[in-house]
Amino acid sequence: MKIQDVIEGKKEWRAHMARVKALPQDYQIVYKEIQKYLFKGGAGELTDGMVLFSGIIDLFEEGAALGKGVLEVTGSDVATFCDELIKDSKTYVDIYQKSVGQEVKKAMKKVTDKTK
Repeated sequence: MKIQDVIEGKKEWRAHMARVKALPQDYQIVYKEIQKYLFKGGAGELTDGMVLFSGIIDLFEEGAALGKGVLEVTGSDVATFCDELIKDSKTYVDIYQKSVGQEVKKAMKKVTDKTK
């Protein structure tokens, strides 16, 4: 990764967070909780998480412009809203489980090959 990529990434993130700060307070609170939820247990396979988070802000900006409360946009169960957003993505746990399974198979093959 080039230093220029890091700088561009930081600029993009700052602009993204400026959009969040421009949202009404209830939207900001829910956005930050969604962000925490997705970072802690969410998708590990998101190749460009900025696209997902920018899409959420687009949705929130539209809802706010229509005068809707944030829970009218997400529904009252925000965790379910998040799960629906990433339902087709593998989580970190899924990726790790696959990796562990592959390592166990390799190790067992080595043991089996040595006993032959």
